[in-house]
Parts: sequence; structure tokens; C-alpha cells
Amino acid sequence: MRFGYWMPVFGGWLRNVEDEGMDASWAYTSRLARRSEELGFDLSLIAELNLNDIKGVEAPSLDAWSTSAALAAVTEKLELMVAVRPTFHLPALFAKQAANVDHISSGRLALNVVSSWWEQEAKMYGVGFDKHDDRYARTAEWLDVVNGVWNEDGFTHQGTFYQTEGTVMQPKPVRKPRPPIYAGGESDAAKNLIAEKCDAYVMHGDAPEHVAAKVADMRERRERFGLGPMQFGVAGYSFVRDNENDAAAELARITDVKQNAKGFANYQQWLSGTQLERRMSIEEYSVSNRGLRSGLTGTPSQVADRIGEFERAGVDLLLLQFSPQLEEMERFSQAVIRPQQTAPVAVQ
Repeated sequence: MRFGYWMPVFGGWLRNVEDEGMDASWAYTSRLARRSEELGFDLSLIAELNLNDIKGVEAPSLDAWSTSAALAAVTEKLELMVAVRPTFHLPALFAKQAANVDHISSGRLALNVVSSWWEQEAKMYGVGFDKHDDRYARTAEWLDVVNGVWNEDGFTHQGTFYQTEGTVMQPKPVRKPRPPIYAGGESDAAKNLIAEKCDAYVMHGDAPEHVAAKVADMRERRERFGLGPMQFGVAGYSFVRDNENDAAAELARITDVKQNAKGFANYQQWLSGTQLERRMSIEEYSVSNRGLRSGLTGTPSQVADRIGEFERAGVDLLLLQFSPQLEEMERFSQAVIRPQQTAPVAVQ
């Protein structure tokens, strides 16, 4: 299992807690990234939103791509999975930008391709907002252009959304055949796109048995396209405590939902703009990305057992959220990651 975490570019993950002690700043982000490598984390996901959907639209949020380029220069091992939304980036220009970040990081760049869901943000920033299935059609064509520019010179494309003529782009990315492309989605349009054109499928938080069914479904779709195996990641909110009473107290703290929080309107807009397989509960509003459904909270042994269930379900990567981030990552590393790294290997 690989351990990844969400970079707190929004200043936290709890919509009902205003100050989580992890401000949206370069100082905090760079410190966290460097320390996370020492703690045994493999990857960080840097989300891309120009507005803050956790703390409210007036709260600060960091730009994903300039932050990632800077992080690439101050880290050594951490894979940087940077979110990109096709409606905000022309594909050939983006391919150039991403290849440069890949060189800065010595080949540690990965993409998390996201088909935009936030209509208010698009209007604020003067970007068109497509209907749901049209967003995925655009994303499919966008990926074709990015791949074309990355893999050949003199690339020409005449499509519905994008046109290029004889595009030359050097240098190409370090990673071959390309930086890995992760994506998530729960509609048929999204799943078919991901199975055909991406390298990994990332899921919102969910129980291992539900995740196992999604993994099986995606593997079947992948085989229909005649393609090889793909990777699977799951989001989760995590904390570890020495005993169940302390764990229960922490869970009660983070699920104390206040419907007047600034981010609540954004949450409602997100629900109306996406297609989810299962109904969201109001309690889950308090933690983003359905993180509590993954069940990665409790004592160290309980969390370790849950990780084992995800491994058996076919999951390769956990994308974790913590609050406060640095302190809880320190605790998680000591209680969960380090014991797994030092565990003896069973002899068959």
C-alpha cells in the first residue's frame, strides 16, 4: 500500500472548524511536504480550485500549479499528483507547463484530471461551464491533445473543442511513456473515459466492500478496451488514538455539523452538479470527500486492519486527510506506517 495525503491548499478539511492550525500558505505547505517525505508518505495530491469550497469562497486557497512547481524544487522523493481541470487549461499549453514541472521534480509529476463541477467558480473566472456529459467529452479530447503533444512533434489535432497545427514541444516529460494520469468519477461517462484514457482510478471515501465492487467494475471496463491493469486509490479521513474512548471523542468533535458554516452553500452546489452513486448524509458535510466512510479512524490496530481490507479489495493507494495535518501525520506515521515498513515478511 502506498500512503498519500491531500495537501491542505484550503487551510483544512473540516467545514465546521474555522481554524485547524494549518493555514493556506507557502510556509506551511513547503514545511509539510518536506516533513512528509521523512515520515514515509509517498505522494501528495494538490487540488485545483480558485475558490475555497471548504472554508467558504472568501477564504484563501493556494494555486495548484505554481505551488506544485515550487514543491517540486524543495522535495526529493514525494510524488506530486496535481489536479488539472480541462476547462481552465488549453491542452497544448498545459502539456508544456506540466512537462516543465516534471523536469523540475526529476520525473515525480502525476496528474489528477478533474472535469469541473463548480459553476459559480467558472462564472467568477470567466470560464465556460459545460453540461455533465459534455464535460467528459471535452476531457477525453483534451487528454488526446496532451498525449499527442507529449509524444510527438508536429502534432495536429482538429476536434470539437480544440484545434492545433504542427505543435512542437520540447523538452518532453521525464516520465515515460507519460506522467501517470489519475481520475475519478461515478457516472458511466466518467468511468468509461477513465478506463480508456487514464492510468489510475481514484474514489471518494467508502467501505472496502463497496470499493471492491468498483474495482471489479473498472477492471471489466478496462478489459473491454483491451488495456492492461490500472491502479486504484481511495480517499479517507484518518486519525489514530490510543484507545476507543479517545477515538470516539475525536470523531464527535469533527462531526459537530453547523449548517451555517460558510462552506455549506458550496457543498449544496457540488451535490447538485455531480452524479453520486449513494446519497450523502448531512453528517458527512463536516468532512470533505466522504472521508469518514473509509473507516480509517480508531486505534492503530483498527486502522491497520482496515488498511488490510482495502489491500484485499484491490486498492494500491490511500489519499488521506488529517486535521491538524502535520501533527496527525506524525502520529499516523509512528502508529501505522512505520510498523508496516518494519514488519517481517512472511515466508511462503
